[in-house]
Amino acid sequence: MKTATVSVLKKELQLYSQDELIEICLKLSKFKKENKELLTYILFEANDEDAYIQSIKEETNEAFSQLNSTSVYYVKKGIRKILRLLKKYIRYSKKKETEAEILLHFCAQLQTLKSSHKNNPQIVNIYQRQLAMAKKAIALLHEDLQYDFHDILENFESF
Repeated sequence: MKTATVSVLKKELQLYSQDELIEICLKLSKFKKENKELLTYILFEANDEDAYIQSIKEETNEAFSQLNSTSVYYVKKGIRKILRLLKKYIRYSKKKETEAEILLHFCAQLQTLKSSHKNNPQIVNIYQRQLAMAKKAIALLHEDLQYDFHDILENFESF
């Protein structure tokens, strides 16, 4: 089966009634958990971005507290899992302010790791990559928000 492009899908969806569109959305939500999560964000959480960010931060804190720290291998694996989840949440929002705030919180949580884990080159690379991505997102924000985030960024320069 050949997948249609977004523009073709958009034209086709405009032909449907509201009830048919609701039925299509419900069918989509039944197939993948990610579709259901995106629909939940759009319907319930997109209106209050601050609460969305706060819930992600709490989930991140919980995930870092449950991190298996018996070996560096498990720490790296857990960090990558947390990062995958955060990237998915960032994709749902598509707002640079949300991306910057979530990535900076992730970096702050990485700084709380034991020093033996923080010296690992892969963990340092993950930290530096996410910090660079946060800086890139901050550069695209309004000047006032950039100033606020640059004050926060000064704490993250040394890992």
